[in-house]
Amino acid sequence: MGDPKFSRKKYKNPPHPWQSERIQMENEYVRYYGLKNKKEFWKSRSVLKNIRSQARNLQARLRYGDSQAKKEVDELIDKLTRNGYLVGEELTLNDVLNMTVENVLNRRLQTVVYHKGLANSPKQARQLITHGHVNVAGRRITIPSYILAREEESEVNYDPLSPLNDELHPVRPQDDVSPTYIPEQMRKDKEKESFNRRRRRR
Repeated sequence: MGDPKFSRKKYKNPPHPWQSERIQMENEYVRYYGLKNKKEFWKSRSVLKNIRSQARNLQARLRYGDSQAKKEVDELIDKLTRNGYLVGEELTLNDVLNMTVENVLNRRLQTVVYHKGLANSPKQARQLITHGHVNVAGRRITIPSYILAREEESEVNYDPLSPLNDELHPVRPQDDVSPTYIPEQMRKDKEKESFNRRRRRR
């Protein structure tokens, strides 16, 4: 069982410590999702790995005509839909296997707070959550990695006791629309900006 004071590790380290492409990719996710460190990215990747592993196992059992597997497939897809990992109708195991780590990262409270326009940046969203300024369905949540259910997404707002409820508070974002950050697209935009800057210097 183990000592409850020492919980089990919830992620797996990369198999090789020095891989430039992987390190660059991880740095992009950490920067654009405002993660505290790479461990948070590895935890999200482990969640995705476990989901896909379960889907592959069920797919194999379906090939052998396991009647229980069909029920478990429906339960898995229903769970992923409730948690917001998947959106749509008539979803199949192929949709589960096509999931990416963005499906997991986008369900974090920190990401949703930023995308709803309650913060100016992912880093600020994390700060507001840890300082107790964010309320979810009547509860104050101080965990940035909290996974929001689909029904909770519309109930994310500032805590009633937070001074941020004042629309004139200087910390509040000035505009209601926040861009959706996609690491790969942001990298291309950064390269384009750097190219234009060098071109102006010439």
